[in-house]
Amino acid sequence: MKGVDEERVWRSAVYILENGATVRAAATHFGVSKSTVHKDVTERLKRLDPTVYGQVRQVLEFNKSQRHIRGGNATKAKYRRTNCRANA
Repeated sequence: MKGVDEERVWRSAVYILENGATVRAAATHFGVSKSTVHKDVTERLKRLDPTVYGQVRQVLEFNKSQRHIRGGNATKAKYRRTNCRANA
């Protein structure tokens, strides 16, 4: 693995752990694709440090278990915005 890739893997992992961030949030923060972050923290991190990989997996699993709630809240907020405009 190249030095730049390894550094990106560590930065992504630390960001996710410190902020409880989603893959999407980490990708936006670092200006890379979601696929890159996902591959970094699942495949590459597992080879670099299995302990940190386990911690990151826990955060990602929690985020995955909550995504249906976040999606519902986003949809609810969207319809509140559109209905407020229609009623104004």
